[in-house]
Amino acid sequence: MSFLRNSLRALAAAGLAAALIAPASAARAEPSPAELTQRIEKSSTELERVVESYNKVNEDIKANKAAAAKLTARIGPLEAQTEQSRADVGEIAVTAYKSGRLDTANVLLSTGGSGDLLARLDTLDRITRQRQQRIAAFTDSQRLLLDQKARLDATLAKQAAQSKQLAAGKKKIEKDLAELYEMRRQAYGRATEPPKPKAKSSSSGGSAEKAPAVSGQAGVAVRYAYGALGKPYVWAADGPNGYDCSGLTLAAWRAAGKSLPHNTKMQWSKVSHISRSELRPGDLVFYNSLGHVSIYVGNGQVIHAPTFGRNVEKRAVDLMPPYGYGRVR
Repeated sequence: MSFLRNSLRALAAAGLAAALIAPASAARAEPSPAELTQRIEKSSTELERVVESYNKVNEDIKANKAAAAKLTARIGPLEAQTEQSRADVGEIAVTAYKSGRLDTANVLLSTGGSGDLLARLDTLDRITRQRQQRIAAFTDSQRLLLDQKARLDATLAKQAAQSKQLAAGKKKIEKDLAELYEMRRQAYGRATEPPKPKAKSSSSGGSAEKAPAVSGQAGVAVRYAYGALGKPYVWAADGPNGYDCSGLTLAAWRAAGKSLPHNTKMQWSKVSHISRSELRPGDLVFYNSLGHVSIYVGNGQVIHAPTFGRNVEKRAVDLMPPYGYGRVR
């Protein structure tokens, strides 16, 4: 009897333990594809903002390099000008020393008539003014040179700091991206969408879909966007084998001879802002508080590089609530 009671107690304890463990096991269950999709969309949106920040720092570095090059180009002639001013001042000093007649006392004590005196005074005044002008020019040139050098040093220091920031940002993006792709594998069986087949009729190797007939530079940009359909989203890339959102709009308009920065917010600041009713092919459509951008291709549709693991696609202009619309100037 005692044995039976002990056995029942053991079974009851085991049952209670199983009941307690069951909810915990359920709580640790793998997320469903729907839950993973929601997490992927949230992570993609956050990571896209990080990438656009990365792109902005990259644009700032390019601007700093250009500024440094301009300053360096200006400093060379300025140094030559400063050396010439120094040489001119030295020449005046040597002339004054050799002649011994450039001070007022010598001029006044020299023999000769009043005409000679006036001539010497005029010569003294003229040489003195020339000397003062040349010394002033030397001083100004030297001051300008020092100012230019200080600006160049500050620019280069800022650029070095930005380069460190850029490297750190890239490392973090790669880490976050690996986690995002792993979530995509769990949800969809693969990290990225399968590549679209290349179009035989397209020289760019992109989509077979034919672009609408649009004239001018806007037409060039639209045709480029159509050629990018099906190519993968690649962060910080502006083609030709992959794009992020601002990289695609940059590349499309670069093909048309227009320059855009590789950052959505910077593109917004560069375009003319228009209303929705004014939209025409080639215009840019901005979304997500300037976190995303696409190119309008007509008939209420845009082409954009959607996000990580996806391919360039054509969608309705309201793929998400638009922030605003812009025309490339």
